[in-house]
Amino acid sequence: MTIVKLDRDQARWHCDPSKLGFKSTSELDVSIGILGQPDAIEALQYRIETRAPGSNVFVRGLSGFGRMPLINQVVTQSSIGTVTLPDRCYVYNFSEPDQPKLLELAAGVGRSFQLAMDRFAEFIKVDLPQYLDSDIVKSKQRQLNQRTQEEIQEIGSPFDDELRLAGLAIVPVQIGQNMLPTILPIIDGKPVPLEELQQRRLTDEISEQAFAEIDEKIASFEKKFNDLGQTINNSQIKHREALQDLTVEEAKQFISSRIEALKQQFDCDSVKTFLDEINEDLINVELRHAVPNVDFTVNYRVNLIRSRAADTPRPVISVSNPNLANLVGRIDQEFASNGALVRSDHLMIKPGALLEADGGFLIIEAQDILTEPGSWAALLRTLKTGSFEMGMGDLLGLWGGPKLRPKPIPVDIKVILVGDPESYYLLNQYESRFASLFKVLADFADTIDPGAAGFVAYANVISNLVESDRLSPFSNEAVARLIEHGARICAQKGQLTSRFGRIADIAREASFIAEKSNSGEMLKQVQGLHVTTAIANTRRRADIPARRFRRLIADRVLRIDLEDSVVGQINGLAVTSEGPLTFGFPTRITASIGPGKDGAINIEREASLSGSVHTKGFLILKGLIQKILNLQHPLAFAVSIAFEQTYGGIDGDSASAAEFCCLLSALTGIPIKQSMAITGAVDQHGNILPIGGATEKIEGFYDACSSLGVDADHGVVIPESNVGDLMLREDIVEAVDKGSFALYCVTSIMDVLPLMMEREAGVSMEAEEIVSVARDKALQFWLATKS
Repeated sequence: MTIVKLDRDQARWHCDPSKLGFKSTSELDVSIGILGQPDAIEALQYRIETRAPGSNVFVRGLSGFGRMPLINQVVTQSSIGTVTLPDRCYVYNFSEPDQPKLLELAAGVGRSFQLAMDRFAEFIKVDLPQYLDSDIVKSKQRQLNQRTQEEIQEIGSPFDDELRLAGLAIVPVQIGQNMLPTILPIIDGKPVPLEELQQRRLTDEISEQAFAEIDEKIASFEKKFNDLGQTINNSQIKHREALQDLTVEEAKQFISSRIEALKQQFDCDSVKTFLDEINEDLINVELRHAVPNVDFTVNYRVNLIRSRAADTPRPVISVSNPNLANLVGRIDQEFASNGALVRSDHLMIKPGALLEADGGFLIIEAQDILTEPGSWAALLRTLKTGSFEMGMGDLLGLWGGPKLRPKPIPVDIKVILVGDPESYYLLNQYESRFASLFKVLADFADTIDPGAAGFVAYANVISNLVESDRLSPFSNEAVARLIEHGARICAQKGQLTSRFGRIADIAREASFIAEKSNSGEMLKQVQGLHVTTAIANTRRRADIPARRFRRLIADRVLRIDLEDSVVGQINGLAVTSEGPLTFGFPTRITASIGPGKDGAINIEREASLSGSVHTKGFLILKGLIQKILNLQHPLAFAVSIAFEQTYGGIDGDSASAAEFCCLLSALTGIPIKQSMAITGAVDQHGNILPIGGATEKIEGFYDACSSLGVDADHGVVIPESNVGDLMLREDIVEAVDKGSFALYCVTSIMDVLPLMMEREAGVSMEAEEIVSVARDKALQFWLATKS
């Protein structure tokens, strides 16, 4: 048997500040780095430096403060090389206006092309109208006007002569709101309106025969006049066309040199085609069918969506908010006050991170992108096809109006997805495309070794936090306390947590406490006491349920016996969580026994309050009883075991050793010392197995003892394999050192029996003696069933 009583050094690991190699973080260079993870760094760097298809990376396990900057630094410091990619811009599509064209230019040329087209648009908007209104063009227009007037006069002159000979004339007459040319007779040298002529006929000033002759002449000339009017109208139409042709020809000559200069400056087939389309649109559409108050030069401008010089380092882009608009991009729309779409064109296309990261790396938090509607599907589609389409992010179609459909953009991106193990397992199991697109796993452990590398990692994190958050410098003692707290959070022998988020929170509060302190020189830097206070404050703010539990124990509302010995009753230990913090508390386990064939009955399981792991641990007890007692007959008793005054669900197997002791006590009638508590799992061979939360469970029992005013001869039994996990509070360490609180570690259930059970106060029993009594009691129950 092996029963070891622990000393103060085993109750808590201490970090020696003198081994950190500095007295204050102000002595350290601010740097960001991932230390203590060589395998994960090697896997990440290998895939970063290769561009094989599907070699996107999932970074698993790295969490806490500043993980995105850490990954960004690893990528940037790797041999990522340079890249030369074409500049890309969207231009108006004259044949399909809802599908803007994508132009590609040589690297670094895009900006000058955009500026040149802006100047060209201003040239068309300002200079061209001024030229067309110049004296040169007006002179040519006057010549056309004069020629047309002469042509019309030549057409109408014979008709005018015929009218004079016939005693008629064409006179404009007001008819309604219009002045219309009308043929009237000339009497006494003056044109006479038809109404007056009619009146003269009625008064016999003109005979009926003369009136009829005049009316007949007018009718015959009106037909000739209509035919003449059609000829003149055709001449005027030709005149307007000639004026328009003149304007177009003058404009064509005026802009041709400008367009040729642009073609020579940007010697690219796609640019030349675009310029030819502009020329065609201007000459044959806008100058001939101009719409008033519409700025058609918008169609000649260029939307530069990506421009980068040749041989630039591959981009490394981190996206903190990967919604669809930020990831893929968006197409803005302009609406009127009544909700009608006013404008949406190629100039309103805004690129996202996928284009920004083209040729390089895109770093995204897995949880962030998975919770954004449409973003995950867009990312996978891009990685699979090698191109993406700009979208408006209007997934529900809430905005009306026609939608632009820009041409897809080809991209070459390597994605680094950062997430926890749960996200990785879910994606690997339920996302069929994930495995083929994310072939590389960089697995970061959530712990690091507490050696020189681990100390440097913590010092780097704190010094960087001091710089980024403008905190007070930390002394080596303060950093040592933070390292110790990292060991407590980790709760694994010889390991520190690499989840620096909680460490950073404690450091910030410690700096705040130091700045508010009135301790003179200590104001200059954060001391260990400030860190200890910050840790205590953090726990105090979250331990209201634990304080309520201790108060209920002190008021005897919750019954926890901490003195004397009781048959069939033992103090087990459990934990509860409040956010990231864990609190321990004792729980009273009882057992009652009688003749029967039901075996051990788990009351929690019967009440549907037992989890699967707890149920498994309880069922192991039956095998352990058969192993320990080694009976030659069947078990002939029924035992019910319950966790008293617990009304919620129970899970875990850490109480199985306590349950076995309680069962054996009920069977033998040998009482259990209530001054002791035990935690530990047990297998069918009686080996005591490790459990979680050993530190918190011990602290919970110690606090319960303090609540009842009991401060001597109490202790806790834990598995031997959990000794290295302990990071107990300093007050408990002092109690262990003084002997007022004991800690024992064991490896077998046979070690536990003499430690927990005694025939009477102060009279202990050997394990074999207890087992012998249990055999006799089991035999008695069996014989009772036979009689």
